[in-house]
Amino acid sequence: MTSHPFRLVLVAAAALAPVAANAQNKLTSAERLSVDSIFARFDRTDSPGCVVGVSRAGKPVYVRGYGMSDLQYRIALSPNSIFHVASVSKQFTAISVAMLAEEGKLSLDDDVRKHVPELHDYGVKLTVRQLIHHTSGLRDQWSLLAYAGWRSDDLITEGDVLDIISRQRGLNFRPGDEYVYSNTGYTLLAVIVKRVSGKSLREFAEERIFAPLGMRDTHFHDDHTMIVPDRTSAYQPRNGGGWSISIPVFDTYGATSLFTTTEDLLKWEAHLDSPAFGSPALWRAAATSALLNDGTPTTYGYGLAMARFRGQEAIGHNGADAGYRSAVERYPLHGLAVTVLCNLANSAPGALSRQVAVALLGDKLPPVPVNARAMPHIATRAALDKWVGTYRDTVSQLVFRVRLSGDTIRANGQVISLGSDTTGVLGTMPGWVALRQGADGRAQIAVKPKALRAIRFIRQESALTSKAALAAFAGSYYSAELDTRYELVLRDTVLFRVHRKMDDAALAPAGRDAFTMGGGSVLFMRDRRGRVLGFTVNDGRVRGVRFTRVP
Repeated sequence: MTSHPFRLVLVAAAALAPVAANAQNKLTSAERLSVDSIFARFDRTDSPGCVVGVSRAGKPVYVRGYGMSDLQYRIALSPNSIFHVASVSKQFTAISVAMLAEEGKLSLDDDVRKHVPELHDYGVKLTVRQLIHHTSGLRDQWSLLAYAGWRSDDLITEGDVLDIISRQRGLNFRPGDEYVYSNTGYTLLAVIVKRVSGKSLREFAEERIFAPLGMRDTHFHDDHTMIVPDRTSAYQPRNGGGWSISIPVFDTYGATSLFTTTEDLLKWEAHLDSPAFGSPALWRAAATSALLNDGTPTTYGYGLAMARFRGQEAIGHNGADAGYRSAVERYPLHGLAVTVLCNLANSAPGALSRQVAVALLGDKLPPVPVNARAMPHIATRAALDKWVGTYRDTVSQLVFRVRLSGDTIRANGQVISLGSDTTGVLGTMPGWVALRQGADGRAQIAVKPKALRAIRFIRQESALTSKAALAAFAGSYYSAELDTRYELVLRDTVLFRVHRKMDDAALAPAGRDAFTMGGGSVLFMRDRRGRVLGFTVNDGRVRGVRFTRVP
């Protein structure tokens, strides 16, 4: 087929034209050049990219696309491009539920089973408010579906999610004790909106939020076959170069599946600064951190994350599904909002958004604080060796493998930057890590994420690695919670998980009866005679999903 280079130039040029702005508020030439330079690597006709939007005092001052919306049809990104924005959806779901609560249609302190009786009775009250705040303890739907054998490009419906949620017989933790991000809670919130209001979340949000704010290009997408004009495609890098199409196939929403544009999101950000509907109490609660049972703040409100950036309050949310990436953040003190919507998996819009904020706020931001730990601590070899080992958190079952390469120690591949022989910072993670000696004499690594509980990883005993020892684990296992079967097969001295819809996965020993598998862990259970009865699978968002050995 003959290409049309003239047409390509025209569609690419359309992305170069920023949206019209009030002359009083528009960016200066220097500011525009600065923003453009941040996105220069995407500004091509052979790459997916991003659309950036900026508003000041609630007025859009710059919206521009960089790169292509559709590589196959050579369509450029523009201010009109519609994106799937993944978890940015959550604030609209949470506000919809909060509006129903304000009208007396439900209470945020209702037991979830009042509205979703399909949910298992865990013997403790689990509230609607805890769904909103990610403190419910419910296992995450995406991890559950993946462990059950669902592929990333399988069609997933609300019914599929409800089915696997209703099968669960355990929680990650007692409701309110911890903050662990759970998409499950937001799918249930969408179900609650439908059952309480008599309207789907798509209908409710359109009537009560999107239409009043003039968000004409925004909807909750509940039908994957629906044609959406100006919808972007999405991509991820292909091994060997180029791009692969990467688009989620969801007929479930609430946790995700909002379709919108950068310009519409700027209207929403303006509304959050000066609400056009709802009570002041509702909007205060939306941007107020939840508290755990022990009073610890989570820094998460109604689908909104409260953060500090360069000493400034920053409220927003990021999103990631398949090849789509999104970031929306506003800085109330400065009346600035920045949205970055991208259609490629390695775009990092959160970092891009903050680069834009730095470029536009300039000297309004305080100087970058001098990091007393910027100079690396030079530890002795003996001190470094003390860190090395395999550690496990006995609550979440997460595993840390600490290895030494030259003078650098890494935990699960992330560098630990030492501030002393026994303290350091793990990668870019906020908080700290510390090497300690437990009361039993075993080494421990304490990890303190920002504003949340310290996690204690305990060094594990030597793993079982002989062929005879590993043979005890081989066999067939079934999970009623996932309705799926795994075969554990020993090949030479490596144990593999085999499943008809998954690639074979090696189980790497991580202590007695403990293994890692991909990004999660497997913990085996034995009877009093030492016979293997089954195991649990665990990861950052799922704990204790049981598999029982099949005779």
